[in-house]
Amino acid sequence: MSMDWIGGIMLLVLLLLIFTGYPVAFALGGTALLFIPLGVGMGFFDLSLMQALPQRVFGIMENYTLLAVPFFIFMGTMLEKSGLAEDLLKTMGQLFGPLRGGLALSVVTVGTLLAAATGVVGATVVAMGMIALPVMLRYGYDGKLATGIIAASGTLGQIIPPSVVLIVLGNQLGVSVGSLFVGSLIPGVMLATLYALYAFSVALLKPAAAPALPIEDRPKDISLLLRRILLVMIPPLALILIVLGTIFAGIATPTEAGAFGAVGAILLAVFSGRFKLQQLVDSLNITVKLSSMVLFILVGSRFFSLVFRGFNGDLWVDGFLTSIPGGQLGFLIVANIVIFILGFFIDFFEIAFIVLPLLAPTAMHLGIDMVWFGVMLGMNLQTSFLTPPFGFSLFYLRGVTPASINTAAMYRGVIPFIFIQLIGLSVLIIYPNIVHLLAGSS
Repeated sequence: MSMDWIGGIMLLVLLLLIFTGYPVAFALGGTALLFIPLGVGMGFFDLSLMQALPQRVFGIMENYTLLAVPFFIFMGTMLEKSGLAEDLLKTMGQLFGPLRGGLALSVVTVGTLLAAATGVVGATVVAMGMIALPVMLRYGYDGKLATGIIAASGTLGQIIPPSVVLIVLGNQLGVSVGSLFVGSLIPGVMLATLYALYAFSVALLKPAAAPALPIEDRPKDISLLLRRILLVMIPPLALILIVLGTIFAGIATPTEAGAFGAVGAILLAVFSGRFKLQQLVDSLNITVKLSSMVLFILVGSRFFSLVFRGFNGDLWVDGFLTSIPGGQLGFLIVANIVIFILGFFIDFFEIAFIVLPLLAPTAMHLGIDMVWFGVMLGMNLQTSFLTPPFGFSLFYLRGVTPASINTAAMYRGVIPFIFIQLIGLSVLIIYPNIVHLLAGSS
């Protein structure tokens, strides 16, 4: 057996363990441990290579960029518990409600604002599902449209900065997280616009599926509504300006901006009069759990990649990918198809830590713009939140959706938005300069 093919077998064993439900961090480390004695016994693996493992693990722990992950997770959970989403949804619902499809447009608008203010999908989907879904169903919205647009709008936090997935991508691809934040803003807003256009089209073609609010439920005092909109919009816009503005202007790094955002989220909760000590404790607990999960997976992936390279698996993958017909375009098509298919079965963290280290060297070898490559992969990974049966947005939303809407209806509801995301991904591939428009103007 050739040593190169052992790397391929390692990948198959890893995927088998993951698909059987074994925790990803332990699947990565366990696969590496399984193949080390086999490789040593067959004379294919140099055990002295393992001396590099402590340095790799220590490199993760001292990585300053990764410190932004707990900051942004905490900021998002704290804002969700402070009632920011509830205020935005109720106010935007009153503003757009008199229009056909207005409640759907308000969900997209609030999803975009929350994405730019929090970057956490779970909190956004649950908040909008609990607040907006009952109202949409009460006024006669089609259940598939209502659940689909809530699930899709909630995923915008994965492509619109500040996004945890973009921080992970920056670390895995070796590019600046700030550059990914700047590059992903226009594609993210483009995707939100496509969602809104779809909702407007449904309301136009099928008025019964997305009706306007009844006259008796529309706001009576427009001036009072406008004042409320101003008061509700100021907090998230101020936070967005502090977090994203300082990054885009080069005043602060993503980690420093994340620290500002975490403090700002606490201050917003205090000034809104909704701050409770239990909220702070719950937010910290969620932050520790999610951050620990990310770090354990990252340690496992470094262990796996070290052993994988010991078998020349990286050279085998690079040779396979560079031999794909079509050069850069052929590689991009295959890479996106693989990530899209894996998104049906495993979540974006697992894909980012397993697949991206295999793709990044080939992308560099082919001369691909790594910032554009990172934004493109981020948009593709966002789709994994919607693709059944394991789309996390569907899981989050299922927990707050009434029994009158079954899971099959929810699956059908997200299908149009999966196609919309693929359209957005295609636009990004055809027009790569989109990611540099803001950088070029700054």
